[in-house]
Amino acid sequence: MKEFILGGARSGKSAFAQRRATDSGLGVTYLATAQAGDAEMAERIARHRAERPGHWALVEEPLALAAALRAHAAPNRCLLVDCLTLWLGNLLAVGDAALAAETQALLTVLPTLPGHLLLVSNEVGQGIVPVNPLARRFRDEAGRLHQTVADRCDRVSFVIAGLPLTLKDCPA
Repeated sequence: MKEFILGGARSGKSAFAQRRATDSGLGVTYLATAQAGDAEMAERIARHRAERPGHWALVEEPLALAAALRAHAAPNRCLLVDCLTLWLGNLLAVGDAALAAETQALLTVLPTLPGHLLLVSNEVGQGIVPVNPLARRFRDEAGRLHQTVADRCDRVSFVIAGLPLTLKDCPA
């Protein structure tokens, strides 16, 4: 089962994904894509760490997400990736070649992964048009990525105010 969970900032999407991981009854590996580039981000990472069960395995991978998924996916595992938009931002900072290669690698590996996969991402396309080119590019890249990932997932949920809305449900 592959699930894609979208929502805005502080929408409850990560908490919902963690509940889904727990409810899977499988051993959980949490794949974190964030990098602590400043004190505020370090605080966010620490808060997320504190909210997760201590017995979950942790893999921190800001760039090579497809390789990490391939390495840790197993029929008896639940992988929770939080989050795709941070990963996308990391790749944009590295450059176009890395962005293209890693995005393609993710889209290629998704259908092949065994076990339960939960992918969390921020929906950023519902706001105003950003004023600077990099922000517009980020929004556009995220929108394209979300459409393609949603197509490859069995279930897609949108979380708002802590409430999940099922957009797609095609159990494997």
